[in-house]
Amino acid sequence: MANDSDSKRTLWSRASEMAEKAPPERNRYVDFLRALSILAVVIGHWLVAAPYMQDGAVVGGHLLGIIPWTQWLTWGFQVMPLFFLVGGFSNGMSWAATQRKGGHYADWFGSRVQRLINPVLPLFLIWTLFAAFGTALGVERGIVKMAAQLALVPVWFLSVYLMVSALVPLTWNLWQRFGFGSFWGFVAGAIAVDVLSIHFDVPYINFANFLFVWLGVHQLGYAWGAGRIRNPWVWAVFGTIALEMLVYFGPYPVAMIGVPGSELSNSMPPTLALFALGVAQAGLALALEKAGRRMLDNMALWTATVLLNGMIMTVYLWHLTAFVFVMVAAWLLGGIGLHSAPGSGAWWLTRPIWFALYIAMLLPLIALFARFEAARGMPEREAPVPHWRLVTGLILTCAGLAFTAAISIASPEGVTGVRLWVVALPFVGAALIGFGPVRDFSKRVSGS
Repeated sequence: MANDSDSKRTLWSRASEMAEKAPPERNRYVDFLRALSILAVVIGHWLVAAPYMQDGAVVGGHLLGIIPWTQWLTWGFQVMPLFFLVGGFSNGMSWAATQRKGGHYADWFGSRVQRLINPVLPLFLIWTLFAAFGTALGVERGIVKMAAQLALVPVWFLSVYLMVSALVPLTWNLWQRFGFGSFWGFVAGAIAVDVLSIHFDVPYINFANFLFVWLGVHQLGYAWGAGRIRNPWVWAVFGTIALEMLVYFGPYPVAMIGVPGSELSNSMPPTLALFALGVAQAGLALALEKAGRRMLDNMALWTATVLLNGMIMTVYLWHLTAFVFVMVAAWLLGGIGLHSAPGSGAWWLTRPIWFALYIAMLLPLIALFARFEAARGMPEREAPVPHWRLVTGLILTCAGLAFTAAISIASPEGVTGVRLWVVALPFVGAALIGFGPVRDFSKRVSGS
């Protein structure tokens, strides 16, 4: 059981202790960018989702579709490239250290799956119960499905990031052998995919850019860790110019995320335009690195960064659940606050109030579920997990997360109203990779 005195310490005091113990050689800016990127995603999602009342019913408005000029804001708020940049830096350092120590890939990758999947378990449990009991209580299945799908949209990222992480030994070897040639190889792949998809209408080939685009940005993380990006402003300018040309002269929309009614999305799957944005963001981030590292010498800011990184997946996974809960409460109260048209003066003026409500709802969710994010080592084994289990587990885990974001765990048919096979896939896959999430969940609930 946890020590009583330890449980009484504040989150800030614990984060402060961790911040002070950080080795001096640690690049604090990496942690800062990770926290910044997740915060930008949260704020962007809360801003873009713009439900409102119309004829007595709630309409799920989308700000980018209602007010076209706001699509330009996605050039700043679509910061998933930064997360993959940071991932490349961290994965490269970690994998190199594992190789030096003679560690096994199975344990290295299994620990990453554990840190990513553990926080998902309570989220899936809550929304599975909501879907099942909501259906049993007679709530319209369309509403149940819409709420569950909106709340669980963030898990798509985990599916892609796990795939990218699984390929680290391969991409790291490519970097060691070819350097920036490996990056340009992924650029060439992304170009080829977009040409085949957009100009020749080859079906489904565009999904290959989930790998080409994000692996390409991930390679820049390797370059950062190796100190090979010596002129970051050049990368920032080059990426920005390429992005502007692709948008103005090419087929790509301005918005870097999907917009209702748009024939082409730059994010689902990612396109060359999003790749260019990633290059621009990477260049800008690295150009500001020296100033950022000086800024993080301030212990208060560094402690805040450590605190947020300790709950970063919880914040990311639960922020839309908090949004949905607030919207449901507003609807139950007769649509209070939902009568202003999105984009109107009254709508913009009330954004701070709504954001305060979302934060107020998110904080208790963090307090309840951040414990699942605590890193734990993989169980000791006499031999590494067999490759067939790693591959099968990865496929099942990523498929479950992808299906959750694409079709929802809530089902419009069946007795339970839940696609139990979708809920089960990630956890069966994670167990094959090498840890038992159900066992870990029971331990967390019991506090032991």
